[in-house]
Amino acid sequence: MRSLFWRILASFWLAITLVAGLSLLMGHVLNQDAWILSRHPALKDFSEQWTQRFETDGADAAEQMLEEHKRRYHVDTQVLNEAGEAVVPGTFPRRAQAFEARQSQDDRQLPWRRLTTEYTSPSSGDTYLFIYRIPHPELDAWHRESLLWPVGALGIALVVLTLFSLLVTLSITRPLQRLRGAVHDLGQATYQQHSLAQLAARRDEFGVLANDFNRMGARLQSLINSQRQLLRDVSHELRSPLARLRIALALAERAGPEERERLWPRLTLECDRLESLISEILVLARVDAEQASAEAVDLQPLLAGIVHDARLSAPDQDVMVTIAPDMALRGWPTLLERAADNLLRNALRFNPAGQAIEVSAQAYASGVTISIRDHGPGCAPEHLAQLGEPFYRAPGQAAAGHGLGLAIARRAAERHGGRLVLENHPQGGFVASLELPFEPPSAA
Repeated sequence: MRSLFWRILASFWLAITLVAGLSLLMGHVLNQDAWILSRHPALKDFSEQWTQRFETDGADAAEQMLEEHKRRYHVDTQVLNEAGEAVVPGTFPRRAQAFEARQSQDDRQLPWRRLTTEYTSPSSGDTYLFIYRIPHPELDAWHRESLLWPVGALGIALVVLTLFSLLVTLSITRPLQRLRGAVHDLGQATYQQHSLAQLAARRDEFGVLANDFNRMGARLQSLINSQRQLLRDVSHELRSPLARLRIALALAERAGPEERERLWPRLTLECDRLESLISEILVLARVDAEQASAEAVDLQPLLAGIVHDARLSAPDQDVMVTIAPDMALRGWPTLLERAADNLLRNALRFNPAGQAIEVSAQAYASGVTISIRDHGPGCAPEHLAQLGEPFYRAPGQAAAGHGLGLAIARRAAERHGGRLVLENHPQGGFVASLELPFEPPSAA
């Protein structure tokens, strides 16, 4: 497997090295004359020094300077004025001038390198043309010496660039390795949210990705844990009706015809209870598995239909409805209907006769609140936090149920990006509220 670390490191290193090397090489090749004139010790600043000597001390001193320059550096120099005439005789031998004249049109290489440069005196304003002839052996020797510092500088630059590329590569691949470890832990259902805490503190794209991954991991871990807990609770809750069915069947097998007739209603009741429990478990499982697209939901007819069914099933109970017209949001009608119906039927179980159940829907800044209040005994404060967990029933309840109605309502609220709020009313009774945003997250 090819490592992303080495590929990124090699790419950075090769790209920077090629750019630096090619820049140096092209600059040396394309500007070779300028390179020699600016770097060679015999040519660097010589035109300025000679012009100053010539204008200050005269032609003889300037000619003597050219002779000393030739003896020291082995460079022949000639200086011309603007008219093209020699300012001083210079150091060019006549045979050299004649040889250059004969060879200038040939393809054969001259035994020297010719370089020219102009210099304008800042004091007199005169312009001088300097013609240098450097023997190739001298020039080659200087090239070998002059290239030592670029090679050394290039070596240092390569070391620095390598370290820089290494740091950049590590800053990219190390977060990826941590994310890979977190993905592996998530796949093994052993993910710990604090494992990416250091990465999530970064203020770059990896920090944003780690924060998103933390939220996703926490959500998936919570779902996994809830599914495991649900399986344990389901197995526990199914064991009781199945045990009662076995006992009833065993009694029916041993009983006579008359006793068997008396046991059939009990068997039917236990089957109905088991069917009801399985139905509610399936509804709870479908809440998180809802894959349909969100749609516009008009709350007035939805709640009106639920209240109508409740009045038919409990004619002795009174239900008061307060819903503003044209109140709508986006969501899943089936889930909202099931959640509100469970809350209303839960209120019907505990509401005393002669007291009206209050159903209301109010809009706030970013969503809608659906509240259902009964006038029953309420719930002990220490048990409020556990209400809404699957199969949990507060101690002391005599009403029938499996502890899934509030769990279904809570899952439906969370599916819409909202929450289920359960609390005791200050004036008595119990209030269950669905706080739902206008636009659920999954609808984006």
